[in-house]
Amino acid sequence: MPESTAARPPRQRHAAAPRKPVAATPVGEVRFPEDLPVSLRREDIARALREHQVVIVCGETGSGKTTQLPKIALSIGRGLGAGGTGLIGHTQPRRLAATSIAKRVAQELGSELGAIAGYKVRFNDRLQPGASIKLMTDGILLAETQTDPLLRAYDTLIIDEAHERSLNIDVLLGYLKQLLPRRPDLKVIVTSATIDAQRFAEHFAESAPRPAPGRPKPGGAPSGGSDGAQPGAWGQSTLAPVIEVSGRLYPVEVRWRPFGVDKGDDRDQSAAICDAVDELWRLGSGDILVFLPGEREIREAEAALRKHHLDTKRVGVEILPLYARLSQAEQDRVFASGGARRIVLATNVAETSLTVPGIRYVIDAGLARVKRYSYRNKVEMLQVESISQAAAQQRAGRCGRVANGVCIRLYDEAEFAERPRFTTPEIQRSSLAAVILRMKALGLDSIEQFPFIEPPPGKAIADGYQLLTELGAVDDRNALTPLGRELARLPLDPRIGRMILEARNREALTEVLIIAAALSVQDPRERPAEAQQAADEAHRKFSDERSEFLGWLKLWAHYHAAIAHKKSQRKLWGELRGQYLSPLRLREWHDVHSQLHTLVSEQGWRLNTAEPTYEQIHCALLSGLLGNVGYKGEDDAQYLGARGIRFAIHPSSPLGRKAGRWIMAAELVETTRLYARGVARIEPQWLERVGAHLLKTSLLDPHWEKKPAQVTAFERATLYGLVVYSQRRVDFGRFDPKQAREIFLREALVAGEWDCRWPFFQHNQALIADIERLEHKARRLDVLVDEELIYAFYDQQVPDEVHGGASFDRWYRDAVRAEPKLLFLQRDELMRHEAAGITTETFPNRLKLGALELQLDYTFDPGGARDGVTLQAPLAALNQIPAQRLQWLVPGLLKEKILALLKSLPQRPRSRLVPLPQTAEAFAAQLTTAERFGQGDLLDALRDLVREHTGLALQRTDFKLETLGPHLFFNVQVIDAHGRRIDVGRDIDKLRADHGQASRSAFAELAKLRTGLSPQKNAKAPSEAPAPPRAAPGALAAAPREAPINVPTDALQGLTDWTFDALPELLELRRGAHTLIGFPALVDKGGAVDVEVFDTAEEAARLHRSGLRRLFALQLRDQIKHAEKNLPGFQQAAMQFMSLGTAELLRAQIVDAALDRAFLVEPLPADKPAFAQRLSEGKPRFQLLAAEMARLAAQILDEYAQVQKKLAAFKNQPALHADIRAQLQALLPPRFIAEAPPAQIAHFPRYLQAIGRRLDKFRTDPARDAQLGTQLAPWLTRWQREAASYHGHLPPRLQELRWLLEELRVSLFAQELRTPMPVSLKRLEKVWAQWQG
Repeated sequence: MPESTAARPPRQRHAAAPRKPVAATPVGEVRFPEDLPVSLRREDIARALREHQVVIVCGETGSGKTTQLPKIALSIGRGLGAGGTGLIGHTQPRRLAATSIAKRVAQELGSELGAIAGYKVRFNDRLQPGASIKLMTDGILLAETQTDPLLRAYDTLIIDEAHERSLNIDVLLGYLKQLLPRRPDLKVIVTSATIDAQRFAEHFAESAPRPAPGRPKPGGAPSGGSDGAQPGAWGQSTLAPVIEVSGRLYPVEVRWRPFGVDKGDDRDQSAAICDAVDELWRLGSGDILVFLPGEREIREAEAALRKHHLDTKRVGVEILPLYARLSQAEQDRVFASGGARRIVLATNVAETSLTVPGIRYVIDAGLARVKRYSYRNKVEMLQVESISQAAAQQRAGRCGRVANGVCIRLYDEAEFAERPRFTTPEIQRSSLAAVILRMKALGLDSIEQFPFIEPPPGKAIADGYQLLTELGAVDDRNALTPLGRELARLPLDPRIGRMILEARNREALTEVLIIAAALSVQDPRERPAEAQQAADEAHRKFSDERSEFLGWLKLWAHYHAAIAHKKSQRKLWGELRGQYLSPLRLREWHDVHSQLHTLVSEQGWRLNTAEPTYEQIHCALLSGLLGNVGYKGEDDAQYLGARGIRFAIHPSSPLGRKAGRWIMAAELVETTRLYARGVARIEPQWLERVGAHLLKTSLLDPHWEKKPAQVTAFERATLYGLVVYSQRRVDFGRFDPKQAREIFLREALVAGEWDCRWPFFQHNQALIADIERLEHKARRLDVLVDEELIYAFYDQQVPDEVHGGASFDRWYRDAVRAEPKLLFLQRDELMRHEAAGITTETFPNRLKLGALELQLDYTFDPGGARDGVTLQAPLAALNQIPAQRLQWLVPGLLKEKILALLKSLPQRPRSRLVPLPQTAEAFAAQLTTAERFGQGDLLDALRDLVREHTGLALQRTDFKLETLGPHLFFNVQVIDAHGRRIDVGRDIDKLRADHGQASRSAFAELAKLRTGLSPQKNAKAPSEAPAPPRAAPGALAAAPREAPINVPTDALQGLTDWTFDALPELLELRRGAHTLIGFPALVDKGGAVDVEVFDTAEEAARLHRSGLRRLFALQLRDQIKHAEKNLPGFQQAAMQFMSLGTAELLRAQIVDAALDRAFLVEPLPADKPAFAQRLSEGKPRFQLLAAEMARLAAQILDEYAQVQKKLAAFKNQPALHADIRAQLQALLPPRFIAEAPPAQIAHFPRYLQAIGRRLDKFRTDPARDAQLGTQLAPWLTRWQREAASYHGHLPPRLQELRWLLEELRVSLFAQELRTPMPVSLKRLEKVWAQWQG
């Protein structure tokens, strides 16, 4: 868009004030060079200019039109010095062209520069007040429309190089189309170097009707009045005249040399150029101009040509690159003629802007790098594209100026014919933001209605508005905002202007002006191809690890320090070039900064004196680069940019991988890939502040939060799809108070999720909780009213403005003074009906198990894990909870459980009990009496009732417990000392199997801390005194129930004699609210015994017997030694025992068995006198008993050895062999003497003899053995399965069954040995049934 100018931007839109008369510099005789083609048509051009307001001159390159047209206008009286009313304005697309043409015209007119012909470009004005011809850039003229809407300063305008169709040219042509009806005295010449002139002629043919009086006119001029317009001059629609002027002085031959088209032609572009150079070299002398699309292709071609010339031994050749980024010295080499024959490798800058002297030949690759704006990615892309036919003609025209020329095109003619005739206008491939902003500021028609030669596409217009929205320059209706009006007054790129405005507000104007000026010029840091590494090293001191923008500030400071210490201009320039810095571009940067500084001063803005922070500078820059931000995750290779694009930091950036997660870029340019240039780190919170107007926010998951007492939502903000922040907690009430109020009422007041201290809240929640407990006990959820009714209660009384804890407190604090019972609910308001039958007797809150009282919780949640009654079982009490009592549940659920059990019966007995509900009710009534509830086994009690009711004798297995619902079993939750859950389940036996040991440990720890026993007065020291044994369950009936708890635990350890009073049968231990029962026992510790307390009587009795044995043994040390040395038959027995264990194990078992028979007969001693008496009674018998047990062990082991010998011969009978092996392993484990009941071990020789008889009989009648084995096998399997469920601790009745099975073996396989009692399968069936019952 328009270049900045020293002209002050207008404060408001108005017509230019009349100019004071200025003495014009007289123009002498105007001469025209006859060798220029345009001179041959000057009369035609002059005639057309007199007769028409607009003339189109179509002249090829080299025709002379640019220098001669302003002179032709002078010759017919246009221009101040020739008698005209204003200047002859002559626009050029480029500053270099404007200045050089002004010098040429002034030279041809024989005047000094500026007197008659001068120029005005950015930062430079060489035009005297009386001059007639003003060369300028098209941006300068467009900027002047702000202060001179009708362009009264000019009587003639020449719009040169209109074929380039830049943005400025298209806007100017549209502006002039609207202006000409209001300025009938104004003459316009439009020049084009291509044959596209017809388009311009048609554009100016459309005439607009004269506006009605009082209606605003195009260009913003006042309406009404006569401005010298000729009536009817624009009433007709005629085409503007087109005058064509030949450009070439010599003919040009075009040759088509495509490559890579024919089969077998594998040449690349560089090879094709080398072949074309060879072809032109043979034609004669003359320089060669090669057109290539970009720098990379130029470097590749240069390398290929140098190698090619070396191969061909061609000498006297100079290869020169030419592209925009070259240093000034390298460009000057191209324009210096003479010397060796030259090959110039150039981009499209050499098509029209620059004329390279001495060119006779052209090689055209047919490609150019064109900047296109991506409306999808919102970035400008440099793409390599095929050039248009018009551009190809321009290139060919470069070689017909000094002699006959030859143009070799590296593509075929057919392809040329298919190319577009003209280059796409810039307005159709650029961002239109600056155009829209300037047009709105000028008061022109909206861009959609503006008379462009070719209207821009709708996407481009929408994109321009989008950028202005991003910058905050337009509002939702696309009208200028106050910031937009400020921005329009700055003749700058809108992004740059936005940065400056933000810097003014953030006290960073000084630094941002420097950076903004840098972004407006070409980078002064040069990087020649042959010295890239040296250049990078020289530039490293200007880099910053956080921001390339700060690098500009360092370079600025370095440049001005060099100026301050310069010795001469020549030395300064030499020093800068030595650092690979372009003095001219640095000067241009300085000039741009001076212009920006002047602009800021004119606005009255003050520069900051304090050094700004990194944030201040970059927030200002960010305001103009919001669309160029990017985010990269930890694992991402590229940055994610706006609207989903992905880009990488350009390799030349000093930041590289150090850039950070969030960055902004001065520009995004697509070449081989999308790159970010001019990169800096930013913080995401800056986006929130600078780009607040662009953030798209959404509120997710509005919910009540108890701690802050408000309805909270998670806010998520995105900038062009980039997530700036998410999961930010915000008060939802500020955005949607209505929905927030509903959530508050439902979650805080109805659901009770609020730490509210108002009395009504505690009252209502307690009332609701009490009714909910009733529902869970009754297992029906129809007692408490629906939550909607409770919500309606609150909704009716709480005002609309309340949507959180704070607003509620403000309202309620005042309201409750007038109505003390405000918001209090009543019990009858919350209950649908009375919950009859729900009492603490039927549904107790605690379960009493002797001294234990355990908490019960009720939950009605069918299918849920906690459905039913949950029993809170402390870990230390787990082993003390009777499994039989848990079968009964609570009285209120017994009827339902009985009904479920009756339904699980087989059909025959079930049919005798119908109707089942009434039967279950009757049974429950009998079993819920205080005398019967919880007594014994529930299934046994139910079997008794069924037998009484029907006469049927049910088996326990008839009840299918697996068909009952989980809620009909206690849900036992095991908790630790702190109330934390350890495990939960409905099978108490499984919980004990999993946690029984942990339970015992917890109980032991509790007992160790809380119990002690009263010792005798003459007790020994703790190190010498052991603890006493204790009787088996039932043997201590006379002992005190509870011992005093007044002795430290360590006094009951390491005891070697009975030194204390009676050992109690049980102890009560309190743990918080729980009372546990402990069972003390003597525990064998080897050389002594300890008194320990156990959680079960069974465990205490088992260990107490061993402890008591040890205590007796400690009193009989000499007798035991004597007995061990004199055991009859021990040596032989020990050898036969070797397959089972060691001789020491056998000896110890014999001694222990003798001790048991001498001292441990029931009842066991429970106090010191009883212990002493038992010791005195058994001591004389001990030696005899030891010898007796040794002889029995020898007999058993001798029979065992004989059986082993016989069995070895039956390995070929696997069934028989396996059965007897299993029998022997069960009968004689390593500790069989110690473990076998004393009454049974005497029968072991007979059992072993029976095995031997069975083996003997098998030899003669194996079929009989198999038949008897078949009868025995089911019983063995049944017993093994039952025994496995007791984990080694068999009840006495089950042990009796085990020895009956052993007697059955004798009866079946060796009946002649006889049995102590009658044994048969029928008798075994009867005993098994009794066990099952």
